[in-house]
Amino acid sequence: MALQISATNPEHPALLLELPWHIPLEEWPDKHLVPLPRGISRHVVRYARAGAEIVAVKELAQRPALREYELLRDLDRLGIPAVDALGVVTGRTDAAGEPLEPVLITRHLGGSMPYRSMFETTLRPATMHRLMDALAVLLVRLHLAGFAWGDCSLSNTLFRRDAGAYAAYLVDAETGELHPRLSDGQRDYDLDLARVNISGELLDLEASGALHPSVDAIEFGTEICARYRDLWQELTRTSVYPAGKYHYIERRIRRLNDLGFDVAEMQIEHASGGATVTFVPKVVDAGHHQRQLLRLTGLDAEENQARRLLNDLESWMATQDDYAPGDPPPLSQLRSSRGDPHGARPEVLAHRWVREVFRPTVRAVPRELRGSMDPAEIYHELLEHRWYLSEQAQHDIGLGTAVEDYTANVLPRARETLQPTAED
Repeated sequence: MALQISATNPEHPALLLELPWHIPLEEWPDKHLVPLPRGISRHVVRYARAGAEIVAVKELAQRPALREYELLRDLDRLGIPAVDALGVVTGRTDAAGEPLEPVLITRHLGGSMPYRSMFETTLRPATMHRLMDALAVLLVRLHLAGFAWGDCSLSNTLFRRDAGAYAAYLVDAETGELHPRLSDGQRDYDLDLARVNISGELLDLEASGALHPSVDAIEFGTEICARYRDLWQELTRTSVYPAGKYHYIERRIRRLNDLGFDVAEMQIEHASGGATVTFVPKVVDAGHHQRQLLRLTGLDAEENQARRLLNDLESWMATQDDYAPGDPPPLSQLRSSRGDPHGARPEVLAHRWVREVFRPTVRAVPRELRGSMDPAEIYHELLEHRWYLSEQAQHDIGLGTAVEDYTANVLPRARETLQPTAED
C-alpha cells in the first residue's frame, strides 16, 4: 500500500512529506524533533517541526487514527476546546518494506502544558483548584455538545493560562463518541471515570513526591464531580418566576453570561392560571466574553482573558470625551452601537483602544521575555502588576510605569517558568 496523507489544509501535505515516515516514530532523528514537554500516553507521541508548524505525531492503528481525526474535526466545528487535527498518514513502511503503524497529526497548542510538567514544581492547592475548575468546564461543554469523552483525565488534557485561571483543552478523543444528546447515565459514567482517573494520577504524583503535602488525592478526584454538577445545574435548571417579573429571567441570563455562557435558545411557558412563568435555557453556548471581545475589537482570547480585557476597555471608554454618555457599556448588552448619534460608537472606540492602548502596551514587552504567554495573557499580567504597584503607591501609576517595572523586575526572574523545557 502506498503512503497516503489525508490533511485538512492544502499546504500541509507538502510540508508533512518532509518528515521521515519510513522510520518508526520512536526512532526519529533529533533534527526533526522539538523538545517540548509531553504528557503520559499509551501510544508513542513526538513533537516535530513541519515547515513553520510544530505538530504532535501519534502512532496508532489505522481505524482509531481515522476515527479520532474525524472526531477532532467534529469538535472543532462545534467550537469545543480541543487540539486541531491536521492529518492522518497511512500506508507507512520501513526501509525493508515492513508495515509501520499509521500516525495522527495534530497542531501543537501554543502556550499549553501537560499537567505533569506543571507539577515539576509542586503546585499550590489553590492552583490545583483552578485546574479542576477548568477541567469541569471542559467536561460540561463536551456534554452540552453531546460528546461522551470516555476517558476524561489530567493526562488527556492540556492547560493554558487564562487571566489568573486556566483553560482546559481535550487532547485525546480516541475513546469519544458524539451523540445528538447525552443521557444522564452517559454523563454520570464520564464523570465517574474522571473521578477515578484524576485520583489515580494524583496518587501517582504523591508517590513520586510531586504532590503538595496538604492535598488529598481522593478528595481532589471527588472535587471535580461537585464542580461539574454545580455548573451543570446552573446551566440547565428550570426556573419558575411570578408572572410579570420578567426581569428575573433577564437576571438569570445575566448570571449565565457572568459564567461565560450565552443562552442561544430558551423555552418560556406561562402557567394555565397565569400566575407563574417557567424559564428553561434549552441551548447554552460557551464563550460569551470571547464573542463580545472578538466582535468589538477583533481580538481572539480565552474566556477569562476576554472578560478582563473587556473590563479594561470599558474603563478606558468611560474616560474618552467622545464617548456618548447615553451609549450602553459593551458589557451590559450586545446592542452597543445604539447610543447617542453625536458620540463615537463603542465599536469605533474599541478599535482605537486596540490601536492606542493594547498593541503598544504589549509591544513594549520584549518578545524574548514573553516566553509562552500570548498577547492577551501578557496584557492581563500587566494590568495585575499595575494594580499591585498602584496599591503600594496609593495612586494609579499608569500602564507605562507598570510595563517598565514588570519588564525589568518580574519577567527576567520568571522567564524559565514561562518557556517550555525539554524533557529529560
